[in-house]
Amino acid sequence: MSGGERTEKATPKRRKKARRDGQLGNTPEIGAWLGMLAASFVVPHVFRSVMNTATSTIIQAGATIRDPDTGRAIAVATSAVRGAFSAVLPLAVLVACIGVASVAAQGGIVVAPKLLKPKFSRLNPLSGIKRMFGPHGAWALVKALLKTTALALVVFLSVRRLVPTVMGSGSLPLASLLSICVSTALSVLRYAAVAGLLMAAADYAVVRRRNNKQLKMTKQEIKEELKSSEGDPRLRGAVRSRQMAMRRNRMMADIPRADVVVVNPTHVAVALRYDPSRGAPRVVAKGADHVAARIRAVAEQNRVPMVSDVPLARTLYQVCDLGQEIPPDLYKAVATVLAFIMTLRKRGSAAGVHRVRTLVPTSSR
Repeated sequence: MSGGERTEKATPKRRKKARRDGQLGNTPEIGAWLGMLAASFVVPHVFRSVMNTATSTIIQAGATIRDPDTGRAIAVATSAVRGAFSAVLPLAVLVACIGVASVAAQGGIVVAPKLLKPKFSRLNPLSGIKRMFGPHGAWALVKALLKTTALALVVFLSVRRLVPTVMGSGSLPLASLLSICVSTALSVLRYAAVAGLLMAAADYAVVRRRNNKQLKMTKQEIKEELKSSEGDPRLRGAVRSRQMAMRRNRMMADIPRADVVVVNPTHVAVALRYDPSRGAPRVVAKGADHVAARIRAVAEQNRVPMVSDVPLARTLYQVCDLGQEIPPDLYKAVATVLAFIMTLRKRGSAAGVHRVRTLVPTSSR
């Protein structure tokens, strides 16, 4: 591991790797308490459905006992199992969906095979003691105390309201008393779930903060990651230099086929080639300073005519890229140069440096 203090936020690549390793920074308690809260509303319907199934099964079982029949007994047992399964299935599906949704909302569902591999460092007692007495263990202790206190308070308040009702229930029917007790138990379950959700939200914030802190990187780690993803800067520079050299060599090879080189007269040089089948004249070579000197030297060796025109050379160098057609507002100025060169060629004296007066639009400079 690279030295230095972890002060930089984790990069997307680091976070992606952490997700693959199962380090999501979520808490299962949100799904557990949400499932309990939802179950507190669904359980009464499940209980009624189970009771109806049980009542029907008892009646059918009594009839089967009076008139024993193997087929009927199997049918009664099958019906009882199917009815119980149908009654409990919605609750199980609801709790499972809530658990999956809570995990997805906290960062997505990720399959992390790495967590299934045995990790012998977890068996190290020193690591266990360190976790027990570290910040993680302290927060786990605080959570346990908060849960115990909240549940005890909820149960105490609920039972305190129920005790007077039970003590004075001599005149109440058994069904009414049972309904009151069930309603109180459900209220306890719901209040406990709400309190648990509040603690789960706090736990999520703590876990998320701890996970972000663990994922922080040093400046050296960020540099190494950048180097591994984009390559060594020195290697990239060498490749870029090689590419520029190859492009420059191809550019120099195109100069002998140019129609004219517009110069400035020493600082800038732009070589143009006009092919009517390809549209407007194109820039086949351009450069400044020592590159311009090489362009002029190659043009002189290959008897390519050069025209000294400071405004036109500067404008072509600034607004045209290599291989690009000249812009429409320079057509007239370049056409004047090309017409002048064609006239010289007809006379048989096009090679060398010439001067021609052109009008360059000020907007192109």
